[in-house]
Amino acid sequence: MSFRIIVLAKQVPDTRNVGKDAMKADGTVNRAALPAIFNPDDLNALEMALKIKDQMVDAEVIIVTMGPSRAAEIIREALYRGADRGYLVTDRKFAGSDTLATSYTLSLAIRKLEPFHLLITGRQAIDGDTAQVGPQTAEKLGIPQITYVEELISIDLQQVVVKRRLEQGVETVKSPLPVCITVHGSAPACRPRNAKLLMKFKHARTYTELQEETRDYTQLRFEKPYLDIEELSGDALEADEEKIGLAGSPTKVKKIENVVFQHKESKILNNSDQDIEWLVRQLIQNHIIG
Repeated sequence: MSFRIIVLAKQVPDTRNVGKDAMKADGTVNRAALPAIFNPDDLNALEMALKIKDQMVDAEVIIVTMGPSRAAEIIREALYRGADRGYLVTDRKFAGSDTLATSYTLSLAIRKLEPFHLLITGRQAIDGDTAQVGPQTAEKLGIPQITYVEELISIDLQQVVVKRRLEQGVETVKSPLPVCITVHGSAPACRPRNAKLLMKFKHARTYTELQEETRDYTQLRFEKPYLDIEELSGDALEADEEKIGLAGSPTKVKKIENVVFQHKESKILNNSDQDIEWLVRQLIQNHIIG
């Protein structure tokens, strides 16, 4: 069996372009109103997986993402950079999932791909900033986890040694395999698209995407099965419907408030004792410190 690396990635709304329509009335993200991008930390995770593939001739990188049909775009982006194949976990039943429901669903998908040696994902997604899905998925799979990883020191068929980025420095950690690694944004950036791989995988599609295409790719996919991006539905995963989507999500958004700062609310401070004292008082009164 090849050395199998599973990379969890997410297509996220570009939070640099958040507007008044970014949230729905029920407190979920209105993804249709925002441009969709490859989650930045997950690109760092993909690069770490690809570096391992560069070192091990029999390594296989599998990209897994959960989302609507358009999320297949980041699978193609991963294929263009060196991933071997991808799976889209998609179903209307998954809509509105919080981190608990998401990690449950992803753990079922990963079980379908067992055995594997390494599970790699970004530290957190920019649309939620919870940093919970990777660790929760590892917990449901019953495997150890190493968070905030920024550098791979060594790896073989039995163990991995990595460097973690902490607030007060770094830490070197060794773990047996399989293990889940969440990658910090300080890790090396992902390599660009490879022109040959782009030409090879540019027609890679899911079954749902093929139904929406105006061209007939049936013969092409028959001749080149590597162009198939497999979809995994709730039924395919044999998921408990009480644990997925909104039904399986105990996290609820109670209130959304748009905060828009105006020029009159700003204050320029200098290094005088009076200005520093004023700032400290404001921070204490607003319960930011103290």
